[in-house]
Amino acid sequence: MAVDLSKYRNIGIFAHVDAGKTTSTERILKLTGKIHKTGEVHDGESTTDFMEQEAERGITIQSAATTCFWNDHRLNIIDTPGHVDFTVEVYRSLKVLDGGVGVFCGSGGVEPQSETNWRYANESEVSRLIFVNKLDRLGADFYRVVDQVKNVLGANPLVMTLPIGREDDFVGVVDVLSKKAYVWDDSGLPENFEITDVPADMVDDVDMYHEQLIETAVEQDDDLMMAYMEGEVPSVEDIKRCIRKGTRELAFFPTYCGSAFKNKGIQLMLDAVVDYLPAPTEVDPQDLTDAEGTPTGEKAIVSADEPLRALAFKIMDDRFGALTFIRIYSGVLNKGDTILNSFTGKTERVGRMVEMHADERTELSSAQAGDIIAIVGMKNVQTGHTLCDPKHECTLEPMVFPEPVISIAVSPKEKGGAEKMGVAIGKMVAEDPTFVVETDEDSGETILKGMGELHLDIKVDILKRTYGVELNVGQPQVAYRETITQKIEDSYTHKKQSGGSGQFGKIDYRISPNEPGTGFTFESTVVGGNVPKEFFPAIEKGFKGMMEEGPLAKFPMLDVHVELFDGGFHAVDSSAVAFEIAAKGAYRQSMPKAGPQLIEPIMKVDVFTPDDHVGDVIGDLNRRRGMIKDQEAGATGVRIKADVPLAEMFGYIGHLRTITSGRGQFSMEFSHYLPCPQQVAETVIAAAKERDEAK
Repeated sequence: MAVDLSKYRNIGIFAHVDAGKTTSTERILKLTGKIHKTGEVHDGESTTDFMEQEAERGITIQSAATTCFWNDHRLNIIDTPGHVDFTVEVYRSLKVLDGGVGVFCGSGGVEPQSETNWRYANESEVSRLIFVNKLDRLGADFYRVVDQVKNVLGANPLVMTLPIGREDDFVGVVDVLSKKAYVWDDSGLPENFEITDVPADMVDDVDMYHEQLIETAVEQDDDLMMAYMEGEVPSVEDIKRCIRKGTRELAFFPTYCGSAFKNKGIQLMLDAVVDYLPAPTEVDPQDLTDAEGTPTGEKAIVSADEPLRALAFKIMDDRFGALTFIRIYSGVLNKGDTILNSFTGKTERVGRMVEMHADERTELSSAQAGDIIAIVGMKNVQTGHTLCDPKHECTLEPMVFPEPVISIAVSPKEKGGAEKMGVAIGKMVAEDPTFVVETDEDSGETILKGMGELHLDIKVDILKRTYGVELNVGQPQVAYRETITQKIEDSYTHKKQSGGSGQFGKIDYRISPNEPGTGFTFESTVVGGNVPKEFFPAIEKGFKGMMEEGPLAKFPMLDVHVELFDGGFHAVDSSAVAFEIAAKGAYRQSMPKAGPQLIEPIMKVDVFTPDDHVGDVIGDLNRRRGMIKDQEAGATGVRIKADVPLAEMFGYIGHLRTITSGRGQFSMEFSHYLPCPQQVAETVIAAAKERDEAK
């Protein structure tokens, strides 16, 4: 049976912590779920009390993706977490979405995390609506948030609704396009509203925004624009078509307002999801790549008639077993099918497939292009793996995850706890690609690596609460790196002669510092065949393999460029292995001479503090070797942005609470690497030597 993909909307809801993502999602599900089930608008049953507690407790909808219906369109909604240590969740959700709703708090406005998420969405080129939430709160100001969207995010908000009343007196919204007011009563029920004329004191504002709306919309269509300039008023259909086009091309972001908690304004936002966000077929298709991640130039066209292609984007363990959430890009998937995981090269049989509805799950016998579903009990599938038809192997553009910047050593408190800990950690690594676990071979310790102190705290907490594994936790360690500061030209010959065939490889090379953030690069400028082409990969492999251990303290090397410009070979004794060994010897010989330097991770720190503690917070950040980048005053306090070395940020939250009487907040994310000051470098290198000697 063919499904009309134009009726699908795959959307994500993303925002800063506490802007009301989950409450918004809950409200959408309540609104759509009721209508979907009973077929008539439902009134008078007091479900609201139950909901309020749920909202107060801040319970999140358990499933990663849920499906609901609105105006005979099917919405697949993915709720994403807001906290900065979990940006990877947002990032990977964006990969599989066609559109999104950015929720901003009416009083908090554009907060640090919303900036990061917005940047990710820009990079993934996802069309978005904006919903300014919590307009019933003290200090909420819709117009201020709209200005912040322009100034802080550099985005173009297209105002579609205006709030009626402020804070406690917020009663509804005006639809700018139709110039109608939607006013809710005090029952808190979403369906108890009436449509009236615009309040008299708002008529001028509404006219002004209406004109701006039409002017912005007709820019998407030259003919309409010409007609409009000559005084013709475009039809509502034409305007909507233009808004849809502009939204899809990220020219602007239709902006709505309301209060999810008080059930006001959600319907208009849902209408906008259907009216303006793209269907799966309208989004640029995903690139297909080869196993190394190089684009092949082919695209995954969204259609049920193509071969099966799907991407696993999230893995969750729940009481029903391991769930692998997948987005199907093309083709059809039936229960019992055998599918290929192109990453592992292994096939798996699809047992149970389920679809998440508001509060229950439905067993499926088949799913197809455009669907977001979960498969129960897949064995070796991880986040970012492509699942495809075994006859048509392909790889969807894989997800790239940031490197961890912090690590802690852990060991189980109980003697027999090691196996239990291993099983639990295995499940957690599958769920979160930015959480990395290694075993230190010499000391036998288990090392957990993550995106920040909070990230690892939560992992340790999950091990304790969910899996019952008590741990001894060591001091957090910073992921230092090494790089070089000088350019050096050098030569190295590897030769070995002992009965039988010998080994010979001579390379002349230049090693130079690379642009920060570019990593290791290799080029060959050899002319005249002094080193045959077929040995270049071996030489590159030799250098690259050695980058794991720098000359100062055995931290990995970053940002090094190696140029092979000459060398020599022997017709019989030269081999790929000989040249690889030569490259390794060259690395050991030359790196210490190229001005090696220890570099440390610098975090982008965003601190919020009440006005009266600004001096203390800035002084404290300076003492932590921080560089203050920016400070801006908001309604309730000041936001300070700074770049601070991770090494100085341990335990910061406790300290910040102390100096701001418990009212400060902060978030941080990895920004870049910078050279360590001399004293810091000496201490770190000495500690590394001690560790080595102890081993």
